[in-house]
Amino acid sequence: MMKVRVRKLKKNALIEKIEELIEPIISELLYELYYVEYIKENGEFYLRIYIDKKDDRISLDDCVAVSRRVSEILDVEDPIKDAYFLEVSSPGLNRGLYKEEHFKMVIGKEVLVKLTSSINETKSVKGILKDVLEDAIVIDAETEVKIPKDKIKFANLEGEI
Repeated sequence: MMKVRVRKLKKNALIEKIEELIEPIISELLYELYYVEYIKENGEFYLRIYIDKKDDRISLDDCVAVSRRVSEILDVEDPIKDAYFLEVSSPGLNRGLYKEEHFKMVIGKEVLVKLTSSINETKSVKGILKDVLEDAIVIDAETEVKIPKDKIKFANLEGEI
């Protein structure tokens, strides 16, 4: 599997351990694990788990069901030593694109890509995602723009309603 550098894509041991613990539960409940992040905001730690499901939207009830089951396993296994808030959510309409498979799922749709350094004198590109290559993505933004994956700071789906 190829690594894509988007929004801290480097997996650390804690995230890998959490994914290992929760993925079977999320699958059993018939959801997909979209993304996991453990971050500190305003002095508080947050474990955010994003879930999705094929051909349907995630409801509040879905998030509550996953939160209860995931909370049980995390309380038993206790992989996080700090106090934290658990949040379970859908990736949203303008979902972040973190992994190569996320990009591939939205080929043909409008995306917004923020760059770590300028390409054609701009640090953001908005347009239709045309292709996902081994080391780059291709966006039709009036003209075709090939963006090396190592220049992607952040990417998300745009304009979905």
